[in-house]
This record gives sequence, C-alpha cells and structure tokens, in this order.
Amino acid sequence: MSHDARHPDTIAVSAGRPTEIGDPLSHPIVLASNFRGDEGAYARTHGVATWVGLEDAVGALEGGQATAFATGMAAASACLFALAPRVLVLPTFSYLGVRALVNDLVEQARLQVRFVDITDTAAVVEACDGADVVWIESPTNPTLDVADLDTITAAAHVAGARVVVDSTFATPVCARPLASGADLVMHSGTKFIGGHSDLMIGLVVAADDVLHDRIRHARLVNGATPGALEAFLALRGLRTLPLRMARAQESAAVLTARLADHPAVAEVRHPGWGAMVSFVVHGGAPVADALCQHVRLLVPATSLGGVETTIERRQKYAGDAHVPPGLLRMSVGVEHVEDLWADLDQALAAAAG
Repeated sequence: MSHDARHPDTIAVSAGRPTEIGDPLSHPIVLASNFRGDEGAYARTHGVATWVGLEDAVGALEGGQATAFATGMAAASACLFALAPRVLVLPTFSYLGVRALVNDLVEQARLQVRFVDITDTAAVVEACDGADVVWIESPTNPTLDVADLDTITAAAHVAGARVVVDSTFATPVCARPLASGADLVMHSGTKFIGGHSDLMIGLVVAADDVLHDRIRHARLVNGATPGALEAFLALRGLRTLPLRMARAQESAAVLTARLADHPAVAEVRHPGWGAMVSFVVHGGAPVADALCQHVRLLVPATSLGGVETTIERRQKYAGDAHVPPGLLRMSVGVEHVEDLWADLDQALAAAAG
C-alpha cells in the first residue's frame, strides 16, 4: 500500500501529473487504441496516460493502487468478479444498482446474500461468519447510515472475509477506508470526484498488489475501460474536490440544522460530515413530490455530487421501495447557502400547502 504524508488538499492538486522537463502540467487526452512498436501495446490492455494520471491521484488520496472503469457500476461489478464471493454480506439500505446486480447473481445461483443493518455492528459481525465478502456503504444511499469500519473490517478478516467499501458519498476527503483495513474501496467517480455532472467513470482502489492485479484483470477481460475524455475530466474535477467538499459540507450542516427545526420536516439524516442530506417530510410522497416541483434553484435530478444542489424522492424507484415514502435525498452543491435555504423554505411551504 502506498503512503503519501502530504495533506489531502495538496495530494488532490499535485498527484498524477507528468514530471519530465517539457511535459504539460496535466496529462493530455490521449485518444488512441493502438500504439506504435513491437510490444503489442493496446489501450484496453495497457491503458493510456490519461487514465494513469487519474489512477495515480486517486490512489495517492486513498493510500492504495487505483484502477479506473467506465462507470461506478463497472467498478462494483469488477469487485465482485475479482473476489468471486459465494456468500456476500450487504447492507439492506444501499445503492439500488448494486443490489440489482447482486440479485441477478443470486437468481443465477452464483451467490448467496445476507442483508444487514450496517449500523447494527454486532449483527454485521455475526453475519461475517462463513461469508466471503462484506460489502459496506458508508454513508449508505439514500439513508446516510454510517458503518463502524474499524470493527467490521477487523471481524470480517478474522472470519476470513474480504471487505469492499463503497465510499462514493464519503469521498477520499472524508474517509480513507483502506486505513481501517478495507481490502478494496470503490467510487462512482461520476459523482463528487468528477464533480460537474458531465462524465461517467468508476474507480477501485486496492490495498495490495495481489488485489490490484485481480482488479486490473477484471477490467481487461470484461472490457470495462474508461474513455480518455472522461478520465481527463475526472482528474480535472479531482483537483478541486477538497475545496468543493469544504463548501458543500459547511452548507450541508447549516441546511441540516434548519430543516430539523422546520415544522414540515419529520426527520433529518446527516452523518455530521459530507455533502449528502436526506430528510423526510410530513405528508409522505405527495408532499415530497410537490417540493421537488416547487424548487427553483435546486435541481430535481437523480444523480449527485456536482457543483449544483440536486434533490429527489427516492422511494419512487422500485429498488428503493423500502425507504420512507417521504424521504428526499439532497446532494448539496457550492451555491450560497442562504440562496439554497430560501429556495428550500419556499418549496417546503408550497408543498405543505
């Protein structure tokens, strides 16, 4: 595992850059599938410099070795392909795309799954017995539950299980799961790492050389390679990740406090850090849907992690049918917090009637 003693703010700016005299400061967009020479270099097999810059930077931030993929789901799929679990522990509240993938594997009789409440550490530890892989989201999507990473990873390893952490919501700024003992950390770089709602990319960071090679092999044989443009944009977005997260976290804390005091709001969920906030409105789905129709600055949209604040009701999706019907997931952007609150406040009033 690689270690970089510099502050994450510095790593985000400086890691993954060309270093030779005469090089550009940033890796260019290398649009090539084939390369001249006798080595048989081919992009799917050997990668391109644009991917390498992004992988070096994310790996330095997480303290491991990163591999880039076409999407976050491609990254998740690669983790399962590389580890090939027969028994998987998975949070009940977790990203619906991953649960859909796991459900397909269960239906194909390739996998057994044990669902757990990731906040019930004792139950998760118990579920580790006989498991091959423990999959953790922290915070979870969309309920923002936080796992005890240190305890769970230690128990999983005692039981002989690998640990995968989906740290998309936390980002490398707020958490470094490899330092807690995780074997693999994955990100949908489409979200906060890219940060501008203009690309799709995934990343997996491995704790050791063996797992890194297995993840690379998974990308190779499944062909889940990123585009050069997407890698370029993701690395450019990563450069400002600490700055964006600092602003978004500050605003998220203010909005959380004000929502908690609002009479139209029944419950607010926020870990105390990060840029994601979920809240439940009185009146359930009709009021939540009305709020999304009345916002003017906030953007009703399903993705997250961009500079703009997005919001949506999650229970409308079949994969999230088990969450409260009035739950709204909000990804806080970098707009001025008073403008965000003014829009939320008027939308809450209009929705509540």
